[in-house]
Amino acid sequence: MMQVYKIGGNELDDPAFVSGLAQAVFASAEAVVLVHGGGKAINQLQDRLGLPVQKVQGQRVTDPAAMQVVEMVLCGQSNKLLVRALAGVGVPAVGISGQDGNLLRCEKLLSPAGDLGFVGRVTACQPAILHTLLENGFTPVVSPVSLSAELQPYNINADEAASAIAGALHTGLTFISNVPGVLHAGNVLPSLNRSQVDDLIAQGVITDGMIPKVQAALAALERGATTARLVNLAGVNSGGGTVFVRD
Repeated sequence: MMQVYKIGGNELDDPAFVSGLAQAVFASAEAVVLVHGGGKAINQLQDRLGLPVQKVQGQRVTDPAAMQVVEMVLCGQSNKLLVRALAGVGVPAVGISGQDGNLLRCEKLLSPAGDLGFVGRVTACQPAILHTLLENGFTPVVSPVSLSAELQPYNINADEAASAIAGALHTGLTFISNVPGVLHAGNVLPSLNRSQVDDLIAQGVITDGMIPKVQAALAALERGATTARLVNLAGVNSGGGTVFVRD
């Protein structure tokens, strides 16, 4: 059995979260593939370098200078932070990106809101490198930076990368969030299908950064993932959260 865990970049700023995540991976009864973001650290490095952070409808505009920062942070700083944390609890982890072993291929994302630069969308996932690592007892830690057919690295949304990987592995996908699930009137919704998700988005119940997470969860099921769930760190190994199901 296997599970893909997706964690956001904001959580990586919290040492207690990183430590708890490492313990959760160590305690998991299933093999784990970690996919991570790093948006907060990217913003911080861009600020220190004097590079403006530009966004169009919430998506980062990634010009050539920003792409260099994205690659440094995601493939270096954030990735190795997790590798070290896992090593600290006895989990042998290997940090890779979507570029390694042709794991993720992509193309430029065309947005009607404007040119996003080197922001891509996943077109294919070849998980052979993940199988090789897992079969040899290693835990893959995956940065979502991926390659186009022209061998140009692109900034990929980590939710989408995790969705594509879980689909290609035909395994479960768990989004680890700072909330215990999708909340409505203060209560966790135990399960949601696509039509219910669409209704909740229209009602303003699911908003902001939760929207790409729930859409990626549903997309993972369509790509071949066996399950998709959104939960907080405390519920990773104890059940709970919101489970997404096909209509």
